[in-house]
Parts: sequence; structure tokens; C-alpha cells
Amino acid sequence: MASGEEDGTVEEKETNNKKRTKGAIATAWLTFYNIAMTAGWLVLAVAMVRYYLQKGTHKGLYRNIARTLKFFQTFALLEVGHCAIGIVRTSVIVTGVQVCSRIFMVWFVTNSIRQIQNEESVILFVVVWTITEITRYSFYTFNLLNHLPYFIKWARYNMFIVMYPLGVIGELLTIHASLPYVRRSGMYSLRLPNKYNVSFDYYYFLIIVMLSYIPCKHSTHNKTSTCMLPFPHWGCHVSGV
Repeated sequence: MASGEEDGTVEEKETNNKKRTKGAIATAWLTFYNIAMTAGWLVLAVAMVRYYLQKGTHKGLYRNIARTLKFFQTFALLEVGHCAIGIVRTSVIVTGVQVCSRIFMVWFVTNSIRQIQNEESVILFVVVWTITEITRYSFYTFNLLNHLPYFIKWARYNMFIVMYPLGVIGELLTIHASLPYVRRSGMYSLRLPNKYNVSFDYYYFLIIVMLSYIPCKHSTHNKTSTCMLPFPHWGCHVSGV
């Protein structure tokens, strides 16, 4: 009996050691990821400020920062993987929708339609995203390091009151501004007849996207706030806990 109990204890210790090792690796990766993303969005913020100070206008700003914006926003797809493998306890579907909706906004709206890139609404949502992401990723970084400054915690759970409506307005106005160009060009649309026997109109798809800003509620640390799906992203998904 003693030998069996000892074997069981050894197995339990090995299992616990493996769990601790996996946990340490996951924490180290998430810390690195959040530091990198914080730095990336800070670089974007500095680039925007520098451009505006030099040029004195927002025109041309998007093209100046587009590469950095596309890279770091697309890199956020890793967050879906974090949820899928279980190192972050958040819904894969919710996170996937929110991350992909931002990528859609960058690649298939703003980047694809050059005529709208100088719109004030584009700069509005990019500035809001930048402030939001610097706050969010720095929050996760300090939280993982067990050293969370009060002002970052405060910003994380209070700034959405201002950032949320501004971001929604910026995104909606940007999509709305793109509609005439999409309708004239027929971009991304598929007309009948064709060999696939399928019809798709990107113009009406964008209208549906605009209508899809449906309010919903979510909780953050015992606080309930309102968000909209699929496009606003003010704290509905996480990169570290």
C-alpha cells in the first residue's frame, strides 16, 4: 500500500510540475505579447503626433501610418489562438468576431478605398483605437507582472465612456463615406450570371454591417458596461489575465 501511495504522490507532483511549467510559459508569452503590442501602438501614436506637428494637417496621415496599423492590428489574430488553446479564458467566437471586424475595417474598408483615407472619421477611429489599445495592452502587461498602477486600472475601466461613442461614430461615418465609391466601382461584388451562380453585393453588405452595431452587455470585474457587436472593441476581449 505504501508503494502505491508513493507512486500516486510522485505522479501528482509530476502533473503539478508540468502544470506550473505550462503556466509559466504561458505567462511569459502573454507578457511578451502584451509588451510588444503596447510598444507597437505607442509607435503608432508617436508617428501620428509627429506627422501632424510636421504637416499641420490630417491629410496624408493615414497613408503614413497604414503599414504599422495594418501590421499590429493583423497581429492581434494571435489573440484568437490564445483563446483556442486555453491560455486566456475568453470565448474564441467573441474574440474572433471582434478581432476580425477590426481587420475588416482596416483592410477591406479604409485600405481598399483610397478616396476615404483623408476623411476626418478615419483619423477619429484610428486615434480612438490607438488610445484604447495602449491602455488595454499596458493594463494586461502590468497585471501579468503583478504591478498594476492605479491610473492604468482607472483608465481601463472608465475611458470607454468617452472612447466608445467616439469610436462608433468614427467607424460608422467611415463606412458611410465609402458607400458611394463602392456602389460606383462594384468592388468585391459578384454579379449574375457567373459560373458559381452566386450573387454578392458589397454595397449592401456594408449597409448590413452598419446595421449590425447592436448593443449588448458584458461584465468586467463585476462592472457591467455596454458594447456593440461586431465592430466596437472597447475591452470586450482580452490578451492576458
